[in-house]
Amino acid sequence: MTKKNYSWKEIIPSTIVTLLFISQIIIGIYLLSEISQNKFLAYTGVGLYIFSGLIFGMLPVFEFRKKGSVKKGKSYIHTTKLVDTGIYAIVRHPQYITWMWWAIAGMFLFQHWIVICLGIPIIPLTYIDLLNADKNGLQKFGEEYKRYMEKVPRANFLLGIIRLLQHRM
Repeated sequence: MTKKNYSWKEIIPSTIVTLLFISQIIIGIYLLSEISQNKFLAYTGVGLYIFSGLIFGMLPVFEFRKKGSVKKGKSYIHTTKLVDTGIYAIVRHPQYITWMWWAIAGMFLFQHWIVICLGIPIIPLTYIDLLNADKNGLQKFGEEYKRYMEKVPRANFLLGIIRLLQHRM
């Protein structure tokens, strides 16, 4: 298998998202002691961090390791087989959902205009990464990925749950 060369169009959005997210956290923590917070929003933000991190952030790691035929010593993202089970039967890109939810979680938790301004662009830039991930999936897995795209939503996990339940009935 040849190593994929990523274009700048694929690298730029994820690099910006990473920098914005790190800035959002650092600035949020720095400003946290100075902000008069709405406790409900703050707890909602913490809940989003935990829920999305555990469900959409960690489950993919286990599912890829279990079903993705990852070679020993390689990162879980180096799958050699299309995974369409577990969390991947509900949504195609769960870890990208985590990034978007963490941006929102930061806005809820820190409640400062700077953190909000840093968080807002994370969502559309992450969506651009989703589109790139689908393009890469098509290149890597071809028709099999095309059928997977028709069956499982890109990021709408509620629709994915509904489709999965309908399919099982």
